[in-house]
Amino acid sequence: MIPDHVNALFEFIGGCMIWMNVVAVYRDRQVAGVRWWTTGFFAAWGGWNIFYYPHLDQWWSFTGGLWIVTANIVWVVMLIHYSRQRS
Repeated sequence: MIPDHVNALFEFIGGCMIWMNVVAVYRDRQVAGVRWWTTGFFAAWGGWNIFYYPHLDQWWSFTGGLWIVTANIVWVVMLIHYSRQRS
């Protein structure tokens, strides 16, 4: 299961990085130079991974995928919210 563990580590680290963006957007209450659809694509891909990993019996990756897709969804919602507030 080593490949599953390595992939899960990437998922968890990626999720932590995205959560740092969530905190920054929340703190700044604004969005500049970021397009929501870019992160939206990766959130959709994360949604696919949530479906796909169990079929591969990769439960560590599945757990990491939940972490990163949740962060991506929260960030997209915040990006849309603060972009609309500004206009």
